[in-house]
Amino acid sequence: MVKIFANPPTKTTCSQTIYTGTFTFSKKNEEEIIAEPLNLTVSLRGTREVRDNCQLFRLTGLLDAFSEPTFRKVLGSKIDEGPKNIILDLSQIDFVDSSGLGALVQLAKQAQTAKGTLQIVTNARVTQTVKLVRLEKFLALQVSVDAALENITAS
Repeated sequence: MVKIFANPPTKTTCSQTIYTGTFTFSKKNEEEIIAEPLNLTVSLRGTREVRDNCQLFRLTGLLDAFSEPTFRKVLGSKIDEGPKNIILDLSQIDFVDSSGLGALVQLAKQAQTAKGTLQIVTNARVTQTVKLVRLEKFLALQVSVDAALENITAS
């Protein structure tokens, strides 16, 4: 995987590097996948990759009350565009609050209604938050993007 940055990285005050205009190119099975940047918020950034049978969203930052309305609107419209199987890579997310959890539940229901699935790749912090409210089975938590892709392929 090669990352090309349209703009140089900028540092925030919380010592988190934020890249603007990130495009990721990767080769898999002779198919070139280009990640398009998502227009989210200052505190939540991400990219979207469209594959044969799924969409992969890679997010960084905070999924909280501030970013939740935009997150829900942008990802909701992308689910409607298809494919209906969704992988959310939240392994680089720093914080999820109750608003973020609510948005994840709503996206899972939207994917199910569209006859698709929602797989969520998490880190320890996100997993702990989801388990605290006992949603780990409903939200289909995965340890890696590869595991999520295998899960979608198997279904």
